[in-house]
Amino acid sequence: MLRYTLMRLGIFVGCLVVVWGLVYSGLAPRGLGDSNGLWIVTLALLFSAPISFVVLRKERDRASVQVVQRVDRMKATMEANRSQEDSADDTSRAQGQAS
Repeated sequence: MLRYTLMRLGIFVGCLVVVWGLVYSGLAPRGLGDSNGLWIVTLALLFSAPISFVVLRKERDRASVQVVQRVDRMKATMEANRSQEDSADDTSRAQGQAS
């Protein structure tokens, strides 16, 4: 998961550098008024999203498998805890009725 996040961040930073270069060289519009920084970040996000979607497909699939495995482990742990609580409750009720 961390690897996917870092790869995605790397693609964004690469796009940010390219967009910054295009804006400051005059090949891309500068934005409106004082919004130049926000404009550059927005354009970088706009370009990096589809690139990440295509380039990181395999890595995204690996990350999703890890997330599913983690969720399954958490569900199994919760179910084990629940069954222990039910067992303890049943035992205490049986002892209370036997007295």
